[in-house]
Amino acid sequence: MADDGSPSQGEGPSGSGLGPMNMNLPSTDSGEGNPESEGQDQLPLPTRTLRDLLNPPRDLARMRQRLFEVKDKIELQVDEFERYWPYIDNVWVRQHKAGTDKSGRVITDYYACRLQRPTYTPKSDTPRRDGQPTRKKQIREGGTCQMRLKTIRYEGGYSGYTIVKVGDETQHTHDLEHIDKIKRTSVLMEIARSEVMKGYMPASVFTVMNEDMEKLIAAGGRYLNRNDVRNASQHWRQNHREELRVHEGYKYDHGNGIVRHDGATQTTQLNGDTQMVDPALTNIPPLPPGTLRFPESGRAFLEPYLPPTEPAVDESGFPHVTLTYATSMDSSLTLAPGMQTILSGPETKAMTHYLRSKHDAIVIGVGTAAADDPALNCRLEGVGGFGGLGWEGQPRPVIIDPGARWMITPQSRVLQTVAAGKGRGPWVIMAPGFAMDPMRLELLKYYGGKYLGLTDFDKKWRLRWEAILKALAAEGIKSVMIEGGGMVINDLLQPENAGFINSVIVTVAPTYLGKGGVGVSPAPVHDHTGRPQPAVKFQNVKWQPLGEDVVMCGKLQKQAIMAQPTASGVNSQFEG
Repeated sequence: MADDGSPSQGEGPSGSGLGPMNMNLPSTDSGEGNPESEGQDQLPLPTRTLRDLLNPPRDLARMRQRLFEVKDKIELQVDEFERYWPYIDNVWVRQHKAGTDKSGRVITDYYACRLQRPTYTPKSDTPRRDGQPTRKKQIREGGTCQMRLKTIRYEGGYSGYTIVKVGDETQHTHDLEHIDKIKRTSVLMEIARSEVMKGYMPASVFTVMNEDMEKLIAAGGRYLNRNDVRNASQHWRQNHREELRVHEGYKYDHGNGIVRHDGATQTTQLNGDTQMVDPALTNIPPLPPGTLRFPESGRAFLEPYLPPTEPAVDESGFPHVTLTYATSMDSSLTLAPGMQTILSGPETKAMTHYLRSKHDAIVIGVGTAAADDPALNCRLEGVGGFGGLGWEGQPRPVIIDPGARWMITPQSRVLQTVAAGKGRGPWVIMAPGFAMDPMRLELLKYYGGKYLGLTDFDKKWRLRWEAILKALAAEGIKSVMIEGGGMVINDLLQPENAGFINSVIVTVAPTYLGKGGVGVSPAPVHDHTGRPQPAVKFQNVKWQPLGEDVVMCGKLQKQAIMAQPTASGVNSQFEG
C-alpha cells in the first residue's frame, strides 16, 4: 500500500495534505508523500485557483457521491475523469502501479478506501525530520473499510475511463462526509496554497473560500479550517516572509477576524479580474453544433412504448426490441435502392434521437451502413458528448454484416464520432464461415468496437434473429432499437420473427415517394384454406401528430418462439 504510516509535512490536525495535480494517469494518494517535503525547489506551481471553487464542475456533489459509492459502472471521458477525480482523491488510495495489457492501450489501476489501511499510532519518541512540527494528531483512523475499485483507461481512437467496484457486495462502512471530516481533497489544498502564494493571509483565504458554503461543501470542504490553509502554505511562507494582505472587499476587524467591507459588492479580485463570488457556471462548455432538443411536453405519448426504466432481459432471454423507422404515405423508405432519402421533419428527427437515448443499442443492416455512412449516435441535449457525462445515453451501434462486407475506415462517420467523444465504438455481427480481415479488426478494436461471430444459423446457413438477440443479451444489451434498412425491417416483420418485437414507433411523412423505392411490406400470410390474412397487427395503438409528420406507436407481445431453426432467418447479405 502506498501509505506507510508516516505523516506528510503539510498535514495538520484535520489530516489535510496537498497532493500532486498533474494527471496523465490517475493521481496517487493526495496528501501522502507531499512533494513540498522534498524542498522548495521541487514544489510545483498550483494549477487550481479560487476560480475552481467559484465555478465548480457540473453536478459536482452528485459526481462525488457517485465516485464514492460506485454502485454501477461509471464511464468518463479523459478530461471528465481528470476534472472530477481530484475532488474525490481524499477517499481513494492507489494500491500499486498501473498495469497494462499486451496492446499497451489498456491501463488498469486498483484503489482502496483510505480507511482500509491499518490504524496508525506513532510512538512518542518517533524522530521528526528537520523543520517538521510536532504531530498533533496522534492516531490515524484505519482498518475499518474494505471498499475497493478499479479504473480502466483505454487509449486509442476511443479514449476514456471505466470505473467499477471490486466485489459486488462490498460497500463503504461510512459515508462520504466522514472521509471529508478526516481528510481534505487535493483540490481544496491547492486552492488554499495558490491564494496564499498571491500574498493573501491564510485567514483571508479561509474566509473567501467559505463565502459560498454550498459550493465548498460540494467540493468536500465542509470541515475546512484555518489550519488547513496554513498547512498548505507553510513551506512557501518559510521562503517568503513579506507582509500578507486581505482580499479586496474584505478587511481585518479586531475580534471578528476577516470580514467584508460594509456595502462591498459580492466580488473579489482574482489575478486582477473582477468576478462574482456566486457566478453562473461559466466553465460549462457550449453544446456542439447539431445538438437536438426534444421537449418534455412531447415525450409523454412515447413512454408506454419504451423499455422499462430498469431494463432487464426477460425470461425468454431476449432484450426489449423497439422497431422504428420513417416512411412515406406509400410505405416507402427511399426513392431508390441505396439512395439516402430524408423523410423525418425536425420534430420527429429529435424524437428519434430521444428514442436512441433510451436504448442500449441501435441495430442496422450492412446495406444501410454502406449506403448512408451513418454516425449511429445520439445528439440529444444532455447525453454524453452533448452536455452529458461520459457516454451516458449513447447507444451501442450494431451492424449486422453476415458476410463481413462493410469496409470500415478511419473516415467512416461512426468512427469519426467515436474519436470526437460523441458516440460508442460499433459492434459487427458476422455469420459462420466469415471473418473480418486483420486490419479492419484491429481498426475496430482501436475505436472501442468488436465483432461478434455467431455460430447459430438456420438450415439455409442464414443468421436468425433469435441468435442475434441472444448474442446481444449475452453482451449486456437489455434494449435494442432496430432502425433498418428495408430488408432488416421486412424480415423482422415476418410472422416467425414478429414475436421478437415489443413495440413499434413509425414516423409517417406527408409525402408519396412513388414506385421504384424500397418499401416496407412483409411477405403475404394465408390461413389453412389459402385465404390472405394480415401479416402483422399491432395492439394498443396511438397516433400522435408531431410537426408535419404523424407518429404511430403500437405494441406486440412476445410470442413463443420456436427453438428449431426456420427457413425464414435473416438474409445472409442483409442489404438493408
